[in-house]
Amino acid sequence: MQGLILLNKPAGITSAGAVARIRRITGEKRVGHTGTLDPMATGVLPVLLGRATALSGLMLDADKRYTAGIKLGVATDTEDITGSIVSEKPVTVTDEETEAALKAFTGKISQRPPVYSALKKDGVRLYELARRGEAPELRCREVEIFSLSLVSAPDRDNVFTVDAHVSKGTYIRSLARDIGEYLGCGACLYSLARTYAGGFSLEDCVNPDELNTDNVGMFIKSEEEAVRHLRGVTVTPKQAARFCNGGQLDFERLKIEKITDGELFRVKCGGVFLGIGRADSERSQLAVKCVINYPEGTEK
Repeated sequence: MQGLILLNKPAGITSAGAVARIRRITGEKRVGHTGTLDPMATGVLPVLLGRATALSGLMLDADKRYTAGIKLGVATDTEDITGSIVSEKPVTVTDEETEAALKAFTGKISQRPPVYSALKKDGVRLYELARRGEAPELRCREVEIFSLSLVSAPDRDNVFTVDAHVSKGTYIRSLARDIGEYLGCGACLYSLARTYAGGFSLEDCVNPDELNTDNVGMFIKSEEEAVRHLRGVTVTPKQAARFCNGGQLDFERLKIEKITDGELFRVKCGGVFLGIGRADSERSQLAVKCVINYPEGTEK
């Protein structure tokens, strides 16, 4: 099987666990998700099958949207409610101060990733180092918070909810931590739901528990849907054969306007999505980034 399945990941399972379910149901060995969700988190988890897994990196680069519950007054080692408490402070934060904190973290910000994360240092996952009691020094990196708005004000448990539209690489756990530090009382992530990723929302998704060997085919979308945000270019059968065999295509033979260097394109022939081409302005050619499908007579 090949294509895209959009899962609404439930709480209590890992992203890898969700992928394993799809692997068992479909019988396809090549299966991968496009953006880890912690076990406590729910929401949009795009999963690619077969040769379509080559597109996973392109979906990882997409912006995302979350509904996040943030608990004030409690800081944990994992930066979410599942971790061990490292500090507790009284909360005297007003609604106006909460709104001011959200404004302070809107835009391009410098963010320190959480120690408990899947990032690697010297080839080892950070969460593995953290579990061994090692605390590597982490560099801050620039991310962008496109919007950060209050959904509900702090309740009696000092939990408030925000809607966050963020760039790739943004950790909502770290955002909760930083907001708590800004307000002077500490905070941790209390709940998290990814509501949007790579152009898809919760309404597009299916719960993995609803899938089985008989109905899974109904939920597999074309792999082209995963990269529908890219511009498309249609090629002739001859150009298709050249492209699928690794050959570059001259810009002058393609009807594309205003090409920027490095720009990625969906390459199609006769309605068949062939793969992704990358613009090489120096050579005025469209190079092959990946081939997903082959036109008849050229498949390897």
